Amino acid sequence: MIVLAPAWTPTTSLLLLLLLLFSPGLRGTSDCSFTYNPISSTFKITIRKLADYLLQDYPVTVASNLQDDEECGALWRLTLAQRWMVRLKTVAGAQMRELLEAVNTEIVFVDSCPFQPLPSCLRLVQTNISHLLQDISMQLDTLKPRITGPDFSKCLELQCQPDASTILPLKITKALESGKPAPLPNSLFLLLLLVPAALALLAINWCLRSQRLSRRTIPRPGEPAPRDPQEARPLRPPHS
Repeated sequence: MIVLAPAWTPTTSLLLLLLLLFSPGLRGTSDCSFTYNPISSTFKITIRKLADYLLQDYPVTVASNLQDDEECGALWRLTLAQRWMVRLKTVAGAQMRELLEAVNTEIVFVDSCPFQPLPSCLRLVQTNISHLLQDISMQLDTLKPRITGPDFSKCLELQCQPDASTILPLKITKALESGKPAPLPNSLFLLLLLVPAALALLAINWCLRSQRLSRRTIPRPGEPAPRDPQEARPLRPPHS
């Protein structure tokens, strides 16, 4: 019995390639949502145990210009902190490594979200480990009551705060889009307050100066009137 192999045409190959690319089980996913709450109720105790053994002034870095995003901010800070936990485990002793792993277990859920590479605009500043652990605890506290609700897919790219030179144009653009007046920066608001005050002071100064001049020209009772400067000049004899 002879079995004939199926004939592979270019069209068949293209259809197979498209099927592989768009198959849900084979293509990558950009979802970042949680059907169960991955944050334990004892994370503060776990973090406190690590803090008791660590040098409080051990230097680490944190992002100083992450955008203050209500929905994504906590997730962004936790993914940066989780990188530090992984890094510290590679240089810690056995006992310290266990404590670091316990804290890392509390925040490792961020690895299930396919974050984009860190943006080049991100600025890292040095701080100590105690501040980092406090921030981890605060972000977990913020995220715990609402982590199972929303889809965090729009949080996969960390955003930096705009530079000072672009803050005002950005606020004006958003205000135009929303139909609301754009907020003024503090320096411009202060200038608008100072200009009327300065004009008022100039007007008062001018009034006072005018009053002083008028007092000089009006004679007091019993005083002779001031003579015209032209009349006070001596007469010169005519030229012969």
